Amino acid sequence: MRGAMTEKFISIEGITRRFAAPGGGATTVFEDLWLSMARGEFTCIIGHSGCGKTTVLNLLAGLDQPSEGTVIVDNQSIEGPSLDRAVIFQSHALLPWLSVKGNVAYAVASKWRRWRRAEIDKQAQTFIDLVGLTGAERKRPAELSGGMKQRVGIARALSIEPKIMLMDEPFSALDALTRGTLQDEVRRICLETGQTVFMITHDVDEAIYLADRVLLMTNGPDAVLAEIVENPLPKDRVRNEVHRHPRFYGVRNHIIDFLVSRSKNFAGDMKSNDYDRRRVPVVRPGAPQVGSTQPVSFDTTDPGQAWGPMQVVAGGAPVTPSWPGLIQDLHSGRSKTGPG
Repeated sequence: MRGAMTEKFISIEGITRRFAAPGGGATTVFEDLWLSMARGEFTCIIGHSGCGKTTVLNLLAGLDQPSEGTVIVDNQSIEGPSLDRAVIFQSHALLPWLSVKGNVAYAVASKWRRWRRAEIDKQAQTFIDLVGLTGAERKRPAELSGGMKQRVGIARALSIEPKIMLMDEPFSALDALTRGTLQDEVRRICLETGQTVFMITHDVDEAIYLADRVLLMTNGPDAVLAEIVENPLPKDRVRNEVHRHPRFYGVRNHIIDFLVSRSKNFAGDMKSNDYDRRRVPVVRPGAPQVGSTQPVSFDTTDPGQAWGPMQVVAGGAPVTPSWPGLIQDLHSGRSKTGPG
């Protein structure tokens, strides 16, 4: 399926975003950013706070306009918000006076204004069932757990059958078990429906589990898209097995290496490496590079094994891993929980 992703469904073409700075002048969040995505692709973007991740998402949503450049989705330039693009934020943003079904039905009725009530209810129920909330249709947000509220948000977003689903750290406020469950649900739904997703995350393991490609942004201001990491793990990866894949730690270490060190020095290395903003390097850790325009300061022939099961989060402290972190003993081949 990965090889079929050749269609330029989303095209970000030379966008720049500047904001007025206190005392005059302007702060450039990023400049001359180029990116394309295929239909049905799941893309995660990672970078430290202030690099412009949310700004890119807002531009895709039509909630903001670029200072320069344009964003094109399905051959149409984005001029403002549209029901073709659904957004799921960190908070669930549910209407507290409406039930689960009422919140989802409200979105459906906004998209298809001429539908009859029976058609609206049927569409809403389909997506309530899809996210596993059957039986909770009459509950109001105050009666729901955090994970259930996010499920309603996901059902609401999917119910309008958007061309793109935009997700801004939707699981960051949830406990580890709930976060893992919702990651599984989102992955299952996106595989079943072929949904195109652009997602912001600070969770490296989450990005590796969910994404087809991971975008790495340098530190802001004046951030740039440094690399596009192609996920070498199989499309049908399973949570309980993904950390055992021989390339898992190669991908993980490559991204962490970027976040910890290379993101800070990348701007200074751009000229010496002939960095081309229109042809961002595409790397596939653990395999030969694809379409790269510059060398990468990481051993891409690494077989993907490394010590250290602790999950690293961009711009923050370590958090609970999304799945058990078994480590493979390189010398004996025995499974163990640490280097000791």
